[in-house]
Order: sequence, then C-alpha cells, then structure tokens
Amino acid sequence: MLNRSLSTFMNAFTAILTIIHVEMLKCSKKQEGWRLENENPTDLNSPLVFKGVVFNEMKGAFSDNERVYAQHLQNKLYPDHTYSVVSGGEPLAIPELTWEQLRQFHTTHYHPSNARFFTYGDLPLEQHLEQIEEEALSKFERINPNTEVPSQPHWSSPREDHVTCSPDAMAPDPARQDTLCVSYLLGDITDTFEGFTLSLLSSLMISGPNSPFYKALIEPKIGTDFSSVVGYDGSTKEASFSIGLQGMAEEDRGRVKQIISRTLDDIIEEGFEEERIEALLHKIEIQMKHQSTNFVFTLFLTFVSLLLTNSVAEFRRALEENPRFLQDKVQHYFKENTHRLTLSMSPDKAYLEKQAKAEEEKLQKKIGALSDADRKEIYEKGLELLVAQSENQDASCLPALKVSDIEPTMPITPVQISTVGGVPVQCCEQPTNGLVYFRAMCSLNTLPEDLRLYIPLFCSIITKMGCGALDYRQQAQQMDLRTGGMSVSPLVTADSTQLDMYEQGVLLYSSCLDRNLPHMFQLWSDIFNSSHFDDKERLRVLVMMSAQELANGISDSGHMYAMTRAARHLTPAGDLNETFGGMEQVKFMKKMAEMSDLDKVIRMLPRIKKHILNPDNMRCAINTTPQKMSNTSAHLETFMKDVAGTRKTRKPVRTNIIEVRLNWTNNQCRICELNFQPCQMKTFFQLPFPVNFVSESIRAVPFSHEDYASLGILARMMTAKFLHGEIREKGGAYGGGARMAGGLFTFYSYRDPNAVQTLSAFRRGVDWAKSGRFTLQDIDEAKLSVFSAVDSPVAPASKGIGRFLSGVTDEMLQEHRERLFAVTHKSLLDVAERYLGAGHRTCGVAILGPENETIKNDPSWIVK
Repeated sequence: MLNRSLSTFMNAFTAILTIIHVEMLKCSKKQEGWRLENENPTDLNSPLVFKGVVFNEMKGAFSDNERVYAQHLQNKLYPDHTYSVVSGGEPLAIPELTWEQLRQFHTTHYHPSNARFFTYGDLPLEQHLEQIEEEALSKFERINPNTEVPSQPHWSSPREDHVTCSPDAMAPDPARQDTLCVSYLLGDITDTFEGFTLSLLSSLMISGPNSPFYKALIEPKIGTDFSSVVGYDGSTKEASFSIGLQGMAEEDRGRVKQIISRTLDDIIEEGFEEERIEALLHKIEIQMKHQSTNFVFTLFLTFVSLLLTNSVAEFRRALEENPRFLQDKVQHYFKENTHRLTLSMSPDKAYLEKQAKAEEEKLQKKIGALSDADRKEIYEKGLELLVAQSENQDASCLPALKVSDIEPTMPITPVQISTVGGVPVQCCEQPTNGLVYFRAMCSLNTLPEDLRLYIPLFCSIITKMGCGALDYRQQAQQMDLRTGGMSVSPLVTADSTQLDMYEQGVLLYSSCLDRNLPHMFQLWSDIFNSSHFDDKERLRVLVMMSAQELANGISDSGHMYAMTRAARHLTPAGDLNETFGGMEQVKFMKKMAEMSDLDKVIRMLPRIKKHILNPDNMRCAINTTPQKMSNTSAHLETFMKDVAGTRKTRKPVRTNIIEVRLNWTNNQCRICELNFQPCQMKTFFQLPFPVNFVSESIRAVPFSHEDYASLGILARMMTAKFLHGEIREKGGAYGGGARMAGGLFTFYSYRDPNAVQTLSAFRRGVDWAKSGRFTLQDIDEAKLSVFSAVDSPVAPASKGIGRFLSGVTDEMLQEHRERLFAVTHKSLLDVAERYLGAGHRTCGVAILGPENETIKNDPSWIVK
C-alpha cells in the first residue's frame, strides 16, 4: 500500500512539473522534433524524428524479456480500457502516430485541468498559489479531460493466453526458458485497509524460504526463480496479485498450475504461523522509522505512517475477532476469483527475425505510399531538424541557480574512531529514530586467487544457508523478527591517491531496533562461528536464482556491464570489478548453474569463510543516536569476543602485490599491483538484443589529483552540451553521456541502435571539448550539475560511511570542492587535450549487442 500511495503522489507531482516544462519549452525554438501549439502543425505533419527516437526507446525497452512479459500480462489482465495498451508506445504502432494525434493528446492530457498541485516548505502558501495562478492556470481555460480510469469489468470465467520472446543466451539452462504466471484481479486501491491486508498477505505467501509458494515452487527446482511479475501490485486503479515461475520447461506448465491451485488450498486449510505475521509487522515498524534522503518522500511517509499505524491496529483487531481472517481473504480473492489470467511465455528462435521483418514491411509500406513531393518535404524537414538540433537553445528564460549561490564550504560530519575488541570502529552519532545501523568491512587480501570468482556467490548465500542451531528457514525467520535485514556484498574501492592501488573486501550490513541489538549480533556471531554449507539442495536453489537474476539484469543494465568491461584492463580495481560484477561473473554463474554436482563449490565455501569472516583486517562502523551509542558499543564488544576464535593471522598469498596501510587507526589496508600494465582492449559481446550498450573508458587520474575536478566538470558538460544531442537526439539511443569515477573517464550509451556510430560520437565529443566551443554559462551549468550530486542529502544511516569505505575525509572533500569552484575554460581545454586526446590516452572499449558485421570483420576486436 505504501508503494502505491507513493506512486500516486509522485504521478501527481510529475504532472505539475510537466506543465512547467511545457511553459519552459515555449521559450525555446524546438525540442527533439516537437513543434509548439502556436506554430503551424502542418510544418511537421509527420514527426519522423520524434517517432524514431520513441520507436528506438520502446524497441530497446522490449529487448528485455521480463519487460515483454510484464507488459503482456497487464494488457491482457485489463483488456477493456487504459491498461490494455502500451503507455510508452508499442514499437510497431508508433509509426502510425500523426502529428495531429500527438498534438491533441498533449493538449488534453498535459493540461492544468488534468493536474494536481503539491507544495511543501515554510514559505507562505499564498505566494505559491499566486504564482501557480499567474504562470499556469490563468493561461488556460478549464476543460474536462475525461481521463478517469474506469473499472475493469470482471470476467465470469478464467482465461489463458500465450506469448513469445527472444531466447536468452545467458539463461542458466538454455532448454528451460519458459515462464508461466497466474494473475488475479483484486479490489480498488482506494480501500486502504484492504490494500494493506492484501499486500501483507502477498508477503506471507511468497516472501522468503518460509512462505508457502517458495516451498512449493522454488525449492522443488521446477524453475530458476519466481516470474518477473510476482506478488501484490497496487500501481493500477485495481490491484492485482501474480504468482508463477521463470526458467522452467514447457512440459511443466500444467504441473505449475496444479501446484499453485493446491498451495492456495493448503493456505486456506492451514493459515499462517503467528511468528511470520509478527515478523512482517516488525518489518513495517522498521520501514516507518527508517529515514530517507528524499525530503518529499519523508514528508509523505509521515502521512503514510499514520495510515499504516491505523491499518496495523485494525489488522490486529481483525485477526483477534476472526482467526481465519487471512484464510477467508485467500478464499475470496484467489480461490473463488474468476477474473484470473494464466499467461505463459516461451522463446522463439525466430523472434527477432520476425520483429525485424515486421518493421521492414511497415517501413516499405510507408515509403511506398509517399509521393515524390512527400519524399522531398521529408528530406528538407530532416535537414531543417538537423540544423535545429545543432543550434544552441536559448535557456535564458529558465530559472536557475548561480554558482555563487553554492556554499563555499561543506558541513563536517563528526566521527569518533575507537577500538572495540581489537578491531577499529567508527562511531557516528546521528538522529536515527531509534534504529542502529551496523557495517563491517572484511579484507580479501589473504584470499587465494582460485577463490576470487566465488566471492559474489559466497556473499549472496552466507546469510541464507542457516547458522548455529538455526536451519535456513529459522535463520530467515529470526532475521525478519529481529533486524531490518542482513546482507553481505563484495566491495572494491579505488584508492584516492594512486590508480594502481585499491581496497578489496566484503561489506557486512544490518540494522535493527535498539531492543534487538543482542539478537542481531548473535545472528552475526553464529554466521562467523558456525555457518552451514552442507545443504546441497538449498545451495542449488540459491545458485539457480542468482544465475537467473544476473542473466535478467543484462538487458536492463547493459550499459553498466559495458562500462565495467571497458575498465577491466585499465586499473587493478577495474579488473576486480569485472570479476565480481561483470560479464565474467555472469558467465561463471551460468556455468555453475549448469553443473550437475556442486560438491566442488561446497568445498570452496568454508575456505572462503576462513579468509573473510575473520576479525583480522576487519573494521566496523556504527550509526545511531548518542543515547544508544554506548549500549551498541558494548554489544559490539561482546560480538567481537564471540568471534575471536576465528582470528587467524594470514599473509597475502599473491606474489605480485605489496600491502600498504594508509590508515593504521581505521585499519584501511590497500594493496598495489606491482605487475599490472594498463592496455588497450576492445571487446564485443554478441547477444540476442535489437539494441546495443556501448562504453569507452579512458585511464585518467585518482580522486585526489588536481585535475580530477576538471575532468568531472568536463564529463557533465560534454554529456549535456554534446553527447546527449549526438547519441540520443540524432542517434536515437535511449540515453548516453560521460562520467568521471574511480580514476576513469568513461563514455557510455544505453539501448543504442548505432554502436559504431556512437563510438565516433565519443571521439567527436573529445574534439568538441578540445576546440573550446563552450561558454562560461555551459561551464557553470556543469558545475551546478556536479554540485547537485556533491551536495545531495545524506541520510542519518549513511553519514560518515563514505569516509569509512573510501578513506576520503571531509578535509579531502573540501579540497575537492574548492577545485570544482576553480575549474576554468582553460583548465577544461587542458585536461581534454592531456587525457582524452589521441596518443595521450589508454582506453578500453566494450559493446553488448546484436551481430555486427563491421566489428566482426575488424581484427582489433575480440568477439565473445
């Protein structure tokens, strides 16, 4: 219910921003092929370029099989109104859109009569209302947009349907790529208590290893994971609930449907354990106390917390009055619900070929209908648009901050460094609303080389296999009852002073209410002292789920994989990041998922634990209130005594590194690769996508270098003033740009139809920067953009954590801040020439995308 309420709020908030944006557009000449209302619509009766950009965006969006399935599921579950169409545009339908249709839709929907206004802060409300009236409402006449979403007529009997998708080259099991899901239409989301009950019921049915559907569907290993759409969805006018599997065999469809039906019967018969219900209510309590950096969200959460508090109280009363309250809901909403859709999806080897053929036929039909005069007009309009896209837009009418408005100094976050049980601890007293946040960084410096690829798997399973006297179900239950979550993740931190130096480790994180401190640290003690690794079936389930998650993530975050791969041969940290989170890790997990015997993996896990979960080379951080700090430190000391038995002195086992302790007090231990040699490398991953993900990364300078600030400003300016226009507006990619991070200057594009052309755009961007064709206003805008990130709010839970993880102090950040202010036109020209110019740079390039003959015939590329 919280997610839906927030969604409603943000949708309304976005509406007013859109109105403001329309007014802003009236100040500029053209924007991505759009013409304004007061211009002659016949000038662009067929907005080809606009449709081309949107077409490529949606084509890229539907390169993700999970997105394809989710879209079909919604369209078919709500077939009679708004939700039956693709809100962003079905790719093959987009070319049918005319300028007049687009203009009419915009006039009706992007209108104040279809908007909601929200304001917050301590300024007088009257001023806001006056400004809204003068700058927006007074310029329009009230209309009836007729945009109310009707209710979906309920079916008298269940329905079934089937769709196809592209095969997934990275699927854990190529022979099992089917998805099947059963979805139920529920009630109207305006009934807040009913929505709260159904959302909680959904969690009881599917969340964690103790849930009925996890036991019935995941643990028998019929599929690799739950379907991409699963659980309660309150983002539509009428909510829905979905349950199903992905990564399953076609012949198991009937079996899965039977299991779903039988599991619902079991729930109706047996109900839920009281402890599981309490664990979920505890999660809600944690969520209400956790503070976000988003002020609007926090403000809204205050209101939602009141609703949740009332809903929790009402829920408890309902359970007391009727012990079968939840079972009755399952009977009504699921077992007796005839508005039920069973949707299956299977891969079709010719899927992309059929899509391409349909596009070509559509294109030829459009071209065939054009007269010579039409062709001439389109060509001329294309040239006009190209000129318009190359012009500098007049942004003088837009409200903007000035660099002089930015505070010259940053606030200092006080932290205390002490030692508890022989381990350095950073304490940061913050108003955490009764919560305690614990982190620990455990070094990987002693880890043997042959274990490195296993680190991400180890991190993902170490809190899910059981520990001490608890099996994995009991462990999950205790984590839900006593903590706000416990996680372990690999972390590679580039050094702030040297490119070939970095810190490698795993980060432990958990939070809890103060009253649960002993329980939280006891859970960590059991994990350190007696983790369970011998349950082969449990491990198999976790391996399959992890491999499936990685495979699914490529089409959605392909630019991140491209950037990680491009950086691999430029710095030691880049190499390790590729091992832990790049395509190398995806391929490794796919290979592991295909293994028939996991005995070798099971033998690896205890070896890894001995090197990682060891108080030597470990440091901790605590964020909590001043009143709770002493008590937290005492429990931390008890924890350290409990795990002291795992303390074993080990030395680095690799001969090509040296250890360097940069901060003895905080136990931050960096390693430097002695034999690492940066080199050029171009890698192409051929994948069944209709779009590309492109990156080029250049070895530059570390954070503390005097040129780092100039390179950061240059990246933002190139993105806004050159790359966005070349890659998105002209090239048709979903997005693209440049960034400076980890000592590397990196270009990227996202869902891009033009891989080779985009690489040329990157090079033209460098030429543009070296030419100096940018103004002082361009530089100031880039500075404002950089400072918006530098000065972004930090939640109490995360105060001081940047220093804890990277060793970058507030004093170092202040020095960097002063360098940002000092960036000039000359310094930007200088760094563009010295670091990005041909002959001066060492770079890596990576592309993920469809077959490319140009790249395949170029021997300088490594094709995977």
